[in-house]
Amino acid sequence: MSILPNQFRIRLIGIVIVIAALVIAGRLYFIQVMKHDAYAAQAEKQYASKSQTLFDRGTIYFSPKSGAPLSAATLGSGYAITLEPRKILHPEDIVNGLSGIISFDESMLLAKTASGSPYAEIAHRVDEKTAERIEGLGLAGLGDYKEQWRVYPGGKSAANVLGFVGYNDDGMTLSGRYGLEKSYNDILSRGTSDSHVNFFAEIFSNVRDTFIQDDAGEGSIVTTIEPTVQAELEKRLAGVVSTWKSDLTGGIVMNPYTGEIYAMAVNPTFDPNDFAKEKNPAVFKNPLVDGVYEMGSIVKPLVMAAGLDAGVITPQTTYDDTGFVLVNGAKVSNFDGRARGVIPMQRILDESLNVGMAFVAKKLGNDNVTKYITAYGLGDETGIDLPGEVHGKLDNLKAPRDLEHVTASFGQGIAISPIETIRALSALGNGGFLPNPHVVKRIEYASGDVKTPSYDGTKQVIKPETSETITRMLVSVVDTALLNGTVKFPHYTVAAKTGTAQMAKEDGRGYYDDRYLHSFFGYFPAYKPQFIVFLFTVYPKGAEYASHTLTQPFIDLAKFLINYYEVPPDR
Repeated sequence: MSILPNQFRIRLIGIVIVIAALVIAGRLYFIQVMKHDAYAAQAEKQYASKSQTLFDRGTIYFSPKSGAPLSAATLGSGYAITLEPRKILHPEDIVNGLSGIISFDESMLLAKTASGSPYAEIAHRVDEKTAERIEGLGLAGLGDYKEQWRVYPGGKSAANVLGFVGYNDDGMTLSGRYGLEKSYNDILSRGTSDSHVNFFAEIFSNVRDTFIQDDAGEGSIVTTIEPTVQAELEKRLAGVVSTWKSDLTGGIVMNPYTGEIYAMAVNPTFDPNDFAKEKNPAVFKNPLVDGVYEMGSIVKPLVMAAGLDAGVITPQTTYDDTGFVLVNGAKVSNFDGRARGVIPMQRILDESLNVGMAFVAKKLGNDNVTKYITAYGLGDETGIDLPGEVHGKLDNLKAPRDLEHVTASFGQGIAISPIETIRALSALGNGGFLPNPHVVKRIEYASGDVKTPSYDGTKQVIKPETSETITRMLVSVVDTALLNGTVKFPHYTVAAKTGTAQMAKEDGRGYYDDRYLHSFFGYFPAYKPQFIVFLFTVYPKGAEYASHTLTQPFIDLAKFLINYYEVPPDR
């Protein structure tokens, strides 16, 4: 009888044993090395509650101009103080022992000690020294366990970008709510393990994933947010709200070439460390991404550039400004109703003339007005890596009448989001293409891998020479017209434009006569900009024009950025 089958079986068994040993070794390596920190943290304290798990989550970082990433959302550690009432013989000893160590409601504490329940918690987020003092009492039925929770070291800073971690609708599980915490929840979240899981069960569990994907999706994220720039933007927005009592104010600082967002903020905002105190959940949203507004005159440079790009006007083109024009029977007037006579295109931007934009829109024609506005990405989502993005509303442009296209040319009748707006305006200064706005620079996986998201695929919307021409016109606005040229930068070229839009009534029937949305954008150094800044404020009180409310905050931000980044003069 041949012995070959026996030898084959022996070899097969040997191969299986070797593979099994490799799998076990790999799993041991993963548990003891890759997940060492998580298990070490769980082992620091014995759990009073056998079902208690240790909360864990990846970190979100800011990116300082120089130096290592700075934690924006991380984990805090401490201890929960627990009771096992059935083991407590003398409740008064618990009360007396804890007195002077932690604050508590005596009647509630006594009620819990007398409840007869197997387990209760009486304090959370107690520091280690306090927990050691409580342990030192040596009282039966009094214990503690280690706990971790989400902490936002910057408090309110960039809260609407970060979001927060809260309970889901089931009231049992935690996940990211709003902001990056939500959009990157799958990467930031961690599977928590019971501290009493059988070690060998853990070794043999999920063996299939050991060499394939075990926890491969877990990681931390590094944002593009620069904390000092963020703080400066928030300071300027707070000043606007304080001075003008606006309902809402927001701003974005972005690189107009790469779409990297250095700062993004709204006011009012919230503290993600104490979000439960907020009575209005609307404060958690990010209106820079999930809100749309009629932006007013900052749309004028986009349509002016469209006219230049299509070749229907040049900067030297003139028209007869009569103060108002009738379009489909409706009266379109300059802000002051005053005629200017025969003037060139530059004056339209200098003085923000609606009649002038009606002239440009007529030269373009309705189809071209629609073509360019949609080419700028208005009406589309930008794809920014934040949740809840909405697209602009351009339904008016579907109308065949001239009126809707004329009003769109000066930013009324179409509603667009701030993030759409800053992306479109970037094309005026960056050579004519749409960048991809984003707030995540890279993802650092727990496995050690690092992924840098790709933000390619930019779209050319106007010619480079058009970009240069409209930039030259916007520099002239700052140098000679904005607050009569008093804010001109002697050593830097700055391109900018204000916007003032009447606010639509809630019932959709016309506009308020006394409520306005103010907006402002600018980029600098103008001919190769490092920064584009967008600001807006909703219903400021006591000021009709954006030049009064937002010019100074923009100028202050521009000066800060130029100094902070040591931008060399360009003139």
